[in-house]
Amino acid sequence: MPRLRALLRTAVAAALLAPAVASAATAGGERGAVRPPRARSAMVAIPAGAFRPLYGQPSDPPTRVAAFLLDRDPVTRGDFLAFVRSEPRWRRSAVRPLFADRGYLGDWRGDLDPSTGSGQAAGDAADRHRPVTGVSWFAARAYCAAQGKRLPTVAEWEYAAAASATRRDAARDGAFVQHLVSLYSSRPRPLPQVDGAAANAYGVRGLHGLAWEWVADFNSVLVSDDSRGVGGRDHALFCASAAIGASDPSNYPAFLRYALRAGLTGRTTTATLGFRCAA
Repeated sequence: MPRLRALLRTAVAAALLAPAVASAATAGGERGAVRPPRARSAMVAIPAGAFRPLYGQPSDPPTRVAAFLLDRDPVTRGDFLAFVRSEPRWRRSAVRPLFADRGYLGDWRGDLDPSTGSGQAAGDAADRHRPVTGVSWFAARAYCAAQGKRLPTVAEWEYAAAASATRRDAARDGAFVQHLVSLYSSRPRPLPQVDGAAANAYGVRGLHGLAWEWVADFNSVLVSDDSRGVGGRDHALFCASAAIGASDPSNYPAFLRYALRAGLTGRTTTATLGFRCAA
C-alpha cells in the first residue's frame, strides 16, 4: 500500500499544480495563447517508428511511436537557474514539500547559485553547463511547460534511447548493451558538461552517459504488495520474476531504468536524476 499512497499523493499534487502549469505554457502571460517550444534549433526531430518495450510477448506487435521533438541535451543547471529566477515558487527555499522532497536542488550553494561550491569562477561557469539534478517530477514538468514543451513519455524516451552512435535501433546489439552497462556503473561526479556528451544516430546527446532522466508517465505501472485483487496483477512485473515476460532478458540496462522508475514518486529527488523536454 505505500506505493499506492505515493501514487495517490502524486495524482493530488499534479491536480493542484495543473493550473500553474497551464499558466506557464501561455505566451507573454496572455492566457489562451500557447507558446511554441523555445529554441527549436536545440531540439532534434525524432521520426515516427516502432520499438519493442522491455515487457511483452514475442508475438506482441511493436509499440508505435509518433514523430516528436526531443531536446538535444538534458536541461542544464544554467537553464534551470533562468527558470527559478522567473518562477520564484520553484526556488529551493520556496518549493512546497508536496512538490519536492528535502533533496531538491540540494547541491546548489543557494536559491540562485547553481554552483557546486568550488569557489572558482571557472568552475562556477562550468557548473552551469552540467545537467541539473535533484529536481522532482513536478519541477521538471513545470520547467518544460514554461518552455512550451512537455516531458517525454516512457515510449518516446526508450525509442530514442535505443539508438547507438551509428544505428537507430541498437537494442539487440550486444556491444551497445554492454557499453550502456559500463556507462551506468560508473557515472562520474560531478557530471560532465552536456556539450561533450556523445550523440546518438538521431543527434540526441547524453541520453545514457550523464544523468538518469524523468519521463512523463514514470508511474504508469503500479507495483503493490497488497494481497487483495491479485487476479489483476501482472506477475511478470514483480522482483522475483522480473525477467519473466521480458522481450529481451539480456537487456540489463533496460531493467535498471525500469527499476529506477518503479521506485520514484512525483516529489523524489536524487543527485543523479535530471530531465530533458519533448514537444
